[in-house]
Amino acid sequence: MATGGRPPREAFAHLKSPWRDGTTHVVLEPLDFIARLAALVPKPRVNLTRFHGVFAPNSRYRARVTPAGRGPGARCAAAVEAEHSEASSEPEQRTRRAAIGWAQRLRRVFGIDVERCAACGGTLRIIACIEDRAVIEKILAHRRTSGSASGAGEARAPRSRAPPPLSPLG
Repeated sequence: MATGGRPPREAFAHLKSPWRDGTTHVVLEPLDFIARLAALVPKPRVNLTRFHGVFAPNSRYRARVTPAGRGPGARCAAAVEAEHSEASSEPEQRTRRAAIGWAQRLRRVFGIDVERCAACGGTLRIIACIEDRAVIEKILAHRRTSGSASGAGEARAPRSRAPPPLSPLG
């Protein structure tokens, strides 16, 4: 069917498997199609994994069944472990895990490595994490007026420690 150069007015969706009545395609108006797609997008800052039972966030037994030992029953679990360690001849030291840092979270979740230079692959050192909006705007305004678009200058390779190359003439 020719549309005369106009965009089609329907969205066709091919079904993965046919419905009971034999339907293999669904034809939707563009607005209806967008509405169905938007309904599938999760709300921001909402956990997509829900835990129930002893793994639920407020379960009093969560500290006993999770490796990190966190949860509302953490004090109870520590007291139980202390009782068990007193009964045994070798008291076990409970190791506390540190929370993962924001740089490691960015690398794990989004694949962004803020500790590695994108140009040369060298190691970067994080010297500050600025969150104050006024300070950020002041820094960006200074960068715009300083005329340096790339930052502290052009990226350079580190100085070589190898001996200079031999000239072909001798």
